[in-house]
Amino acid sequence: MKFSEFKYERPSYELNKKQIAILVENIKIASTYEEQRKNIDELNEIRNNIETMSTLCSIRNSINTQDEFYEKEKAYWDEYSPLYEEINSDFYKSVVDSKFKQDIQRDFGMQFIKIAQYSLKAFAKDIIKELQEENKLCSEYTKLLASAKIEFEGEERNLSGLGKFMLSKDRDMRIEANKAYYSYFEKNEEKFDEIFDKLVKLRDKIAKKLGFDNFVELGYIRMMRTDYNADMVKNFRKQVLQYIVPVASDLYERQAKRIGINKLTYVDENFEFESGNATPKGDSEYIIENGKKMYDELSKETKEFFEFMLDNELMDLVTKKGKGAGGYCTYIPDYQAPFIFSNFNQTADDIDVLTHEAGHAFQLYMSTWIDMPEINFPTYESCEIHSMSMEFITWPWMNLFFKEDTDKYKFTHLSSAIKFIPYGIVVDEFQHNIYENPNMSKDERKKTWTELEKKYLPHKDYEGCEFLENGGWWFKQGHIFKNPFYYIDYTLAQICALQFWKRMRENKEEGWQNYLDICKVGGTKSFLEIVNIGKLKSPFEDGCVENVIDVIKMWLKEIDDTKL
Repeated sequence: MKFSEFKYERPSYELNKKQIAILVENIKIASTYEEQRKNIDELNEIRNNIETMSTLCSIRNSINTQDEFYEKEKAYWDEYSPLYEEINSDFYKSVVDSKFKQDIQRDFGMQFIKIAQYSLKAFAKDIIKELQEENKLCSEYTKLLASAKIEFEGEERNLSGLGKFMLSKDRDMRIEANKAYYSYFEKNEEKFDEIFDKLVKLRDKIAKKLGFDNFVELGYIRMMRTDYNADMVKNFRKQVLQYIVPVASDLYERQAKRIGINKLTYVDENFEFESGNATPKGDSEYIIENGKKMYDELSKETKEFFEFMLDNELMDLVTKKGKGAGGYCTYIPDYQAPFIFSNFNQTADDIDVLTHEAGHAFQLYMSTWIDMPEINFPTYESCEIHSMSMEFITWPWMNLFFKEDTDKYKFTHLSSAIKFIPYGIVVDEFQHNIYENPNMSKDERKKTWTELEKKYLPHKDYEGCEFLENGGWWFKQGHIFKNPFYYIDYTLAQICALQFWKRMRENKEEGWQNYLDICKVGGTKSFLEIVNIGKLKSPFEDGCVENVIDVIKMWLKEIDDTKL
């Protein structure tokens, strides 16, 4: 069935509540595990249907944020998803208290038991109103980004639509495009500040209601970090500062020389070559056609997967008016269907987003045997291993998309992975500071961001843009608003993905098998268990960051980037 034929129907909360209550009671009083398991399976059918409807609404709303029907439905889910969370918490309690917990663990894994325990810690009936408000504020942020209408080069454009101009070979064009882009944030500075301030104070209130000192610990619990903590993350940040920041700084210096400027500013940061950045040599149809060839040749599993995505129209890739910003992959349980959303804008990002989101979607496709909705996806830092590694696993096919720009793309892709890690660390440390000090003023928050940029991103130069000089860059980083503490995950996963880059060069068959192994377990394992299954080194392990970066440094040093 094609995505357009997937039927959306708002579920009856009252009916579901009654049915789930009966099944949860049956789970509690079951005299045998067989009886309990039968009720769990019936319960999952209902929960997967609820998840399906919520996800369909979310996808269709992000495809067209101006569709009145789905805008109203999104408002419904913002209000009702915390009420469904309350119902789920009754189920989690029945799992945690079950006399057949060992059997549940055998069938669904220890990670599921831990997720049930963490979910109970993160929820209480008396925070429902706050959770509803949090959802509404996140939707308000999404809409504020999507509603950008910027007149540029004779046409009305959204934020994504300015992307190709911000990468123009003509520096004056880059300056004008950046001005237009950030002027939207500057004009709406008060609105962004207000949404964020409300979110911070609301999350702090929720945390305190649940008995935590602040939102940091609750943030980690919400992220289901079952086998590492804030101290381990802090130690990882230290390693990045020591081993990766100097390499990234060196790459920015090389870039400035390469594009013939004395001083690299924010308008040049993503412009890699005087001859222009590597770009796909065709439109979206060309990209999809070559994507199909790539996945046909990579493995029998990826061939089957990509055909499934195409046949069922499970990708919406091209930017258009009213479309939500960014890119994502999600899962529609009743159809066992991953879905990829993106905003193609005729830059190399189109290929990155295709391979990245396809990494997520492929993991889901390999995990359709999992009926428990909590463990279709693994936790976020594990998810990102699948996506970021797929970006590197597909390197041998990049010539299909980039032709004469292939070497240029590969150099940029790998060096960008290194440059990204310190930025990811800034986002993470920023959030720790914010939620440890929830009463900071809006100016103090921006000052905090600026100080962290100086520490981890010393190359930053916002000459000519007062808004960015004053610490406003993070307004565009949706995770900071909508997914607190979801960002260190990308950096942890990047370290793992770079290990896959190395392994695929040394032993392609073994590397691919290791990758398949981590996709097949879905979310049944924790982050460090998945790292182990993939035969990777933990990013928290002393020496891991240093070891990974040393190999990359050698590869980058061997490339004469001035000739690309």
